[in-house]
Amino acid sequence: MKTAFVKGPASVGVDEAERPGLNSGEILVKMQSCGICGSDVEKVFGKYGQPSMRLGHEPSGIVIEVGANVTGFAKGDRVFTHHHVPCYSCQYCAHGNETMCKKYSETNLSPCGLSEEYIVPEWNVAHGGVLKIPDSMSFDEAAMIEPLACCVRAWNKFRYQKGDTVAIFGTGPTGVMHAMIAKANAFSKIFCFDVNDFRLDFAKTFGAITLKSGDQGAIPRVLSETHDLGVDVSIVATSHLGAVSDAISCTRKGGTIILFGVPTKGATMDIDMSVIYSKEITLTPTYAASDSDTKQALDLISSGKVGVKNLITHRYSLAESQKAFEHAHTGQNAMKIIIHT
Repeated sequence: MKTAFVKGPASVGVDEAERPGLNSGEILVKMQSCGICGSDVEKVFGKYGQPSMRLGHEPSGIVIEVGANVTGFAKGDRVFTHHHVPCYSCQYCAHGNETMCKKYSETNLSPCGLSEEYIVPEWNVAHGGVLKIPDSMSFDEAAMIEPLACCVRAWNKFRYQKGDTVAIFGTGPTGVMHAMIAKANAFSKIFCFDVNDFRLDFAKTFGAITLKSGDQGAIPRVLSETHDLGVDVSIVATSHLGAVSDAISCTRKGGTIILFGVPTKGATMDIDMSVIYSKEITLTPTYAASDSDTKQALDLISSGKVGVKNLITHRYSLAESQKAFEHAHTGQNAMKIIIHT
């Protein structure tokens, strides 16, 4: 079977790999669709700050074999598979920090999600890491469950209400997903920042007020549109740290800044902490998603509340992985890029 892997700096290889043996509690899935995530791009073109260098954690597919002790799943099932599932019993899990759990990072798809076929480990199968998808949901839509779940986790970390305002820094696929969630929650104004005109124009179709990052009039525009209060929440959906400074400037007193984008390893910045203190701004990082978040994401997609299929602009074959990653890296006239077998 063919599998994609990080070959070297800015290089993705696709090689033949031997199919792993199937243990009694595992399932084998034939991948149908797998999205390219910003963290995947960072692994190939940047300096990724997390230990795993596996590619592809947004796969959906068809079960083609089940282990002898597997119940609840059968050959032919259409599924989304989450690559990480926590233990639910440690100090982290007990406090709702499932993505910090040691077990969470140990439970991986084998060899990875960006493979013609992959094994889902017994722990994931038995603990909610595999979701059957309805016939009405395409595999491409199912491949969007994981990134949407990451957004859902972020939204579960702060309080909001109808009529609130949000500034989203970085209008890539997850940035627009945040805008979609804001719209679904009846936010009164949604501001989207980016330097990419294609993505800004794309965000407009979802009702966002678009602003060019670095434009001197952008932050004053946000303040003017919010009666000089600032937005209730800012979501930094980019690795560029300048967006954090902009978020501090346009978030209201008592507001929240969600640190969502994956920073480059070793990235540092200067922050005037007196501003954070005096404005009582809450800085909240959010990492990855738990299986409870994926269930919420599936519901949002299947109910039509978040139309993720509208985000898919390009599709590539697994053999074209290098080209697909280069395209995702440049973001040229692209939003979500999906790889098929």
